[in-house]
Amino acid sequence: MSSNDIEKLDTSSRKDGLRNPRAVLLLVLWYIFSGCTLIMNKYVLTYMGVHPILSAMGQVFMCFFGGIFIGQFSCGLFRGNQFKTIRSKNFYRSMLFLGSLRFLTLLTGSLSLSYVAASFTETIKSSAPMFTVFISRSLTGEYTSPLVIASLLPIMSGLALCSATELSFNSVGFVAAIITNISECCQNVFSKLLLNGERYRYTPLEIQIFSSLMSYLVQLPVAFLFLDSITWGQLSSFGALFGILLNGFFFQSQSVIEYALLEYISPVTHSVINTLKRALLIWLSVLFFGNEVTFLSGIGTSIVVLGVFGYNKAKQIVDIRQPSDIKPPSALLSV
Repeated sequence: MSSNDIEKLDTSSRKDGLRNPRAVLLLVLWYIFSGCTLIMNKYVLTYMGVHPILSAMGQVFMCFFGGIFIGQFSCGLFRGNQFKTIRSKNFYRSMLFLGSLRFLTLLTGSLSLSYVAASFTETIKSSAPMFTVFISRSLTGEYTSPLVIASLLPIMSGLALCSATELSFNSVGFVAAIITNISECCQNVFSKLLLNGERYRYTPLEIQIFSSLMSYLVQLPVAFLFLDSITWGQLSSFGALFGILLNGFFFQSQSVIEYALLEYISPVTHSVINTLKRALLIWLSVLFFGNEVTFLSGIGTSIVVLGVFGYNKAKQIVDIRQPSDIKPPSALLSV
């Protein structure tokens, strides 16, 4: 099949959107694996007592080998070649930087789940558009319209209300979640630059594999430096090791399925269903773990979710008025 034929198929599939049964199946699987990732991650960290560094190492370990497996066998998820034969001279340096950001994101995300309720962590992660706007402006000089900036106010106010009234609030967990957001947004902005370079463009699967490898190489010396023999001994327990690898499998599956879904839907549709996913994960964690939620905290969470919907609508309006050639950040590298 020629590249033109593949491009026509991609365009046709994206026009069908969620009317395509395959896209609906991928959407359902994405939601399921996202829920499994959140629940398993919280369970491994809080109830099994696994150290956040070991949990993060398990996730990138499965992303690396899972990415190689998907790249070789596809499993019906992708069309076309996912690996480039020509790479820029700065490719591995870029992957090292991206891998370091990925390690920081996974580590602080796991640390946050160790200290606060999963629903609170997800609420903070829902405010990611607020951080993305400021980081994009700082790193790439990307212009942000007053309408988009105004749409961020409900997100900030909802997050402040939720934080002030959260029963499980812990300063370490809160700071870790904020760092997770900042690191993930930097990761996504940098990924966008790599995916849409003028001379070299790489596939999301290719970036995932190499950034996971570099992330693991960064994690090893950190782990040997900060973990004692007792913590390393957790890997000798079959239950803990199985939980770490299963959590990594769920994380890898969530990421790959999300990328496959992006071949069928527009960026705007993805933003909307991603916001819905966040809302579902927040309330799923409340029901599953039995977290107590105050009335004001619930209101704050709802304001954040509705604020993200408003942000997506504002972006859509601005993009129609001022079309941009820059594609959105890769969702494959999200946590």
